[in-house]
Amino acid sequence: MRVALLGYGLAGEVFHAPLIEATEGLDVTAIVTSNPERQAKAKQAFPEAKIVETAAEAYEHADLAVIATPNRAHVPLALEAIERGIGVVVDKPLAATADDAAQIVRAAHDAGVLLTVFQNRRWDGDFLTARRLIHDGALGDVIRFESRFERFRPEIKQGWREQGDPAEGGGQLLDLGSHLVDQARVLFGHPLRVYAEVCRRRPRAEVEDDVFVALHHAHGVRSHLWMSATAPLHGPRLMVSGLRRGFACDELDPQEAQLADGLRPGGDGYGERTAPGRLVNGTGERAIAIDRGSYEEFYAAVARGETPVDPRDSVAVLRVLEAARRSAETREVEQC
Repeated sequence: MRVALLGYGLAGEVFHAPLIEATEGLDVTAIVTSNPERQAKAKQAFPEAKIVETAAEAYEHADLAVIATPNRAHVPLALEAIERGIGVVVDKPLAATADDAAQIVRAAHDAGVLLTVFQNRRWDGDFLTARRLIHDGALGDVIRFESRFERFRPEIKQGWREQGDPAEGGGQLLDLGSHLVDQARVLFGHPLRVYAEVCRRRPRAEVEDDVFVALHHAHGVRSHLWMSATAPLHGPRLMVSGLRRGFACDELDPQEAQLADGLRPGGDGYGERTAPGRLVNGTGERAIAIDRGSYEEFYAAVARGETPVDPRDSVAVLRVLEAARRSAETREVEQC
């Protein structure tokens, strides 16, 4: 399958390009970037691929478009590919708004082409471990799920993610919330209600950099989610509290850092972490190995013609995030 990779920044170069390259049946035939430095890096990494500046040029050599551009461009690029009958992978979030995302989903359905969203954190090792423990009943009835993406970046960097224009789709709620809410929905279903606190802590910040979201799921499960660029002290990455025991683990999944360092799926130690998780009950604690992370499973499914992430899930996540933003504005619990 011929793949056109649109964008060669963090998402394109670090995540998508190496995972596509590692997948049998997928071949990067075109890369779109207008940045001269990124063009040179793309040519070095993929000497056989065409390095072009427009999507139209790339789509001439593609069966699949992978959209790894800034969020603003997701909708027009996806719709153009769909109109040409090309399958589409879009980096999360699918769009800056749920209505725009739903438009893409409808277009793909009407055209009968593949559409999926790169919700790669479904294949984090810590999440896979938590999902397995919950499914196996090892924790008993779950009452609370806590999940954190906390970083300490007190200086505001240049780039679209820090720009206040809503069309850019920047800020922690959309950037990291699209991962954390998706994980909570996979585990416990679509939430009924949401409460959120959305704050700008850093001087001169144009977008939120410190966010808390509380979700109320059916059967009483609560998900408490934190996403922050202003956290010098980090809480556990995941905590799941059940009526039999609890599970916790620290630190982010290693795959992003490994891919950035040049380690590829199948390489020694890829997706593995040395620090174990913890299983805790009322009488003690024991270590538990964290499952190996496996981002490569996403593109393996694409190569088989499957849809690894239903894009309607991503629309639903955006609906929750929009309700969370309303909650932060009204200071009230909102329906999802």
